[in-house]
Amino acid sequence: MSSITTRRFLQVAAVSVASLVLAACGKKEEAPAAAPVAAAPAPAPMKVYTVGTDAAYAPFESQNEKAEIVGFDIEVVQAIAAKAGFEVKFVNTPWEGIFNALAQGDRDLLVSAVTITDERKQSMDFSDPYFDAAQLIAVKDGSKIARFADLKKLKVGVQTGTTGDEAVTKLQGKNSKDIKRFESTPLALKELESGGVDAVVADNGVVVHYVANNPGGKFKTVSDKEFVPEQYGIVVKKGNAELLAQLNKGLAAIKADGSYDKIYAKYFGAAPGAAAPATAASK
Repeated sequence: MSSITTRRFLQVAAVSVASLVLAACGKKEEAPAAAPVAAAPAPAPMKVYTVGTDAAYAPFESQNEKAEIVGFDIEVVQAIAAKAGFEVKFVNTPWEGIFNALAQGDRDLLVSAVTITDERKQSMDFSDPYFDAAQLIAVKDGSKIARFADLKKLKVGVQTGTTGDEAVTKLQGKNSKDIKRFESTPLALKELESGGVDAVVADNGVVVHYVANNPGGKFKTVSDKEFVPEQYGIVVKKGNAELLAQLNKGLAAIKADGSYDKIYAKYFGAAPGAAAPATAASK
């Protein structure tokens, strides 16, 4: 009886050991837990600069039927911003207060066909020139005015505070009552059309654009070698070297890759070197 019990015990023990061995062989090793992947840092938002522009100066800056600010200057600055890595927001700013808005910090930069002058350089900084410019005289068909000096004793319309205003003031004197100043060049040209002034002196790009789009006005234009060639640039607050460097870098880039020439041709019909002098403008 005891021998049978012993044999049975050994059989059961053997089966148990075999089961344990099989169980051990079939057990899978658990993979170590994967380390959590750190989330990539979110890219820093682009800097947005507020740009002041007098949007009554087609084809450089104006408002379309949707009240959007459009024009040559606008597209140039947008292209510069894309190259320099920042964004821009354009705000319509009347010419009379545009420089004060910059000085007070309400605008980060200005693009509004602003002529680079030594006087202006004393209170603001300019980018490298991005447009060549000159003044032009607008008169009615049939006018005998043939040169700038002929305006000495005539009623002349100008846009307040522009280089056209400065030129006529030098010719007639600062106390002249024959200088009629307007908020915009188109308003001065409207006055010429109605006979309120004998001539308008203004930036030639704006004059040419207005004359071409208002054939009913029966205007003609008169150029004069006495007008000093001008250039204009993008304006920043005095001492803002960082933004100025970004603008110059972007401007150089769009000139190098042909973007500038395409924008120029869109508005003036030819590349800068091929365009007629009468297609330039400045304030």
